[in-house]
Amino acid sequence: MTRKRRRLITLLAALFALGAATALVLAAFNDNLVFFYSPTDLAEKSVGPDRRIRIGGLVETNSLAKQVDGHAVAFRVTDGKTELRVVYDGMLPDLFREGQGVVAEGKLRDGVFIASSVLAKHDEKYMPPEVADALKKAGRWQEGSGKPTAVPARVP
Repeated sequence: MTRKRRRLITLLAALFALGAATALVLAAFNDNLVFFYSPTDLAEKSVGPDRRIRIGGLVETNSLAKQVDGHAVAFRVTDGKTELRVVYDGMLPDLFREGQGVVAEGKLRDGVFIASSVLAKHDEKYMPPEVADALKKAGRWQEGSGKPTAVPARVP
């Protein structure tokens, strides 16, 4: 075999290995990819029952119901147009409330979203209590506004 032919075979083998590695990486991404939908998006689109997705919206008022076993809860998530029933077996986050934003991850089965995790969203005015206390002690907190005040930097 000539040197030119060996170089060509090595190049083709390297390209094949690169293509195989790329295919494996893309397959791994596809398995871990989770799309986000609103209840209206889910009503308009067809999502397979084994596909993991995320939904988001507001927890509808007076829709929270605890199941008989004490752990599972059911509630409805709405985006203002469409509502979707969600069932979750686990502890809800402390910030979870009716009328508040929520993001749930799970699978859609027979028009009911079976959530494996629920995340409560808060508004942009939220400030963790520890941070608020530290800002109050530093004199950089405006009472009533929920926002820190702008303090000019000292010039030496």
